[in-house]
Amino acid sequence: MKFKSRSDEKVEMQLTSMIDIIFLLLIFFVMTFKIAAQEGDFNIRMPIGGGSGAADTTNLPIKLRLRSNTDGELVDIVVDDTRSFGNDFGKLRAFILQQTGGNAPPSPEEGPEVEIDLDYNLRYSHVITAISTITGQRQGDEIKRLVERIKFAPPRKPQ
Repeated sequence: MKFKSRSDEKVEMQLTSMIDIIFLLLIFFVMTFKIAAQEGDFNIRMPIGGGSGAADTTNLPIKLRLRSNTDGELVDIVVDDTRSFGNDFGKLRAFILQQTGGNAPPSPEEGPEVEIDLDYNLRYSHVITAISTITGQRQGDEIKRLVERIKFAPPRKPQ
């Protein structure tokens, strides 16, 4: 089928309907956008890159060491180089509850600080589980805070 157009007629695009559709889509996406609650509100200080000096031990009551095997699986949780909990985060939570008395500090600057020392190969899922275990626990709809200050030791490269 062949369409013939007259040479004296101008063909114009109707932009009004396209602009209407764009505004409708914009309104739809703005109205259906849901802001998610922020996950993991942790007060964490990362080590300064390339620091080979000694770690600051003036205000570190709890040192946590997470050891892994070559596959990155958690093998042992050691606290203050004296207590070993195997890979049981429940025992670690009980220890933190004992140290904090089960109460959150009045302000983040006053509570105990935990320094986490990790093996280089450790999987991130174990690190997040350790942070969640240390910082608090959910009781119903509210979160009971235990430790507010977490510090990471510089990572050790495997020998």
